[in-house]
Amino acid sequence: MHSRPLLPLLLLGTGGLAAPVAAQGSLNLYCSVQNEWCQAVATNFQRDTGIRVNMTQRGSGETLAAIRAEAQNPRGDVWFGGTGDPHLAAGEENLTQAYESPNNAGLHPWALTQWRQSERRAIGVYAGAVGFGINTELLARKGIAPPACWADLLDARFRGEIQIANPNSSGTAYVVIATLVQLMGEEPAFDYLRRMHPNVNSYTRSGTAPIKAVARGETGVSISFVHDAVTEANAGFPVTYATPCEGTGYEIGSMSIIRGARNLTQARRFYDWALTEPAQRLGFEAGGQLQQPSNATAPLPPNAPDLSRIRLIEYDFAKYGRAAERRRLIQRWDREVGSAPR
Repeated sequence: MHSRPLLPLLLLGTGGLAAPVAAQGSLNLYCSVQNEWCQAVATNFQRDTGIRVNMTQRGSGETLAAIRAEAQNPRGDVWFGGTGDPHLAAGEENLTQAYESPNNAGLHPWALTQWRQSERRAIGVYAGAVGFGINTELLARKGIAPPACWADLLDARFRGEIQIANPNSSGTAYVVIATLVQLMGEEPAFDYLRRMHPNVNSYTRSGTAPIKAVARGETGVSISFVHDAVTEANAGFPVTYATPCEGTGYEIGSMSIIRGARNLTQARRFYDWALTEPAQRLGFEAGGQLQQPSNATAPLPPNAPDLSRIRLIEYDFAKYGRAAERRRLIQRWDREVGSAPR
């Protein structure tokens, strides 16, 4: 996606004449959540601070690749959202910089765990669990029983019925791979992915594309974050979700300040703002997103999956967020799964 520069907001000055907000500088924002959420974050931050925002929205894998490519001449100032693993990788590669916000004290412990594991380079802003998105009407019409466990996805009844994202561009897909490795062990996990491969009709570029395909009736099942399935159901689509009976992993969507940011003062101001309760309501209020906010006073959105009721694995963010481990697992997926014939 292209950068979306936002116009500076105007306030009424003396005598009723329109006058620009007092010059506060500008911010180059890389955003890896849904576009409506990105737009709301950029617009509201600009309104609240007078800082002009230039926003680029893309997936977390693509954003990490861009930050790597721009390391000698950074174009972005702050990276908001997207799965935590690439944020941890960026921190390990010295592509982001440490910062301690005065608003840390109001966050859930899991958000601060992410911050400590990254040596203060990334902080949690929301959390969500991996599961299956299901088009109930499509599966019923085809006489296919919906999946309840990871093992179900290997069944021949799901031949060509599953979509999952490509881990080279999607942080969501990498979380799935890392989840399976931790749940099963690496060799059984890659055997599982190879065996599931014939049932996958597409490896999409974006982590949210599979659940949107489920909502449109283009595929029966997606491997997605379950809050995205509820979002589609709330929009009126015949979508439900299931969390795997064997257990599942989860993301901690994160935020980082890019090393060498040209607008560091504005980046820190955005970081502080994004951890406040009003800012963390925007995901649901603007785009109907249903992740659990990291600010402890921000309410869980209506109908949002309650992580305390889901069988979660002990996800090792410190290990699987490392750049070398991430790269190794994705390269193995490329060799053994992504390039295999179906």
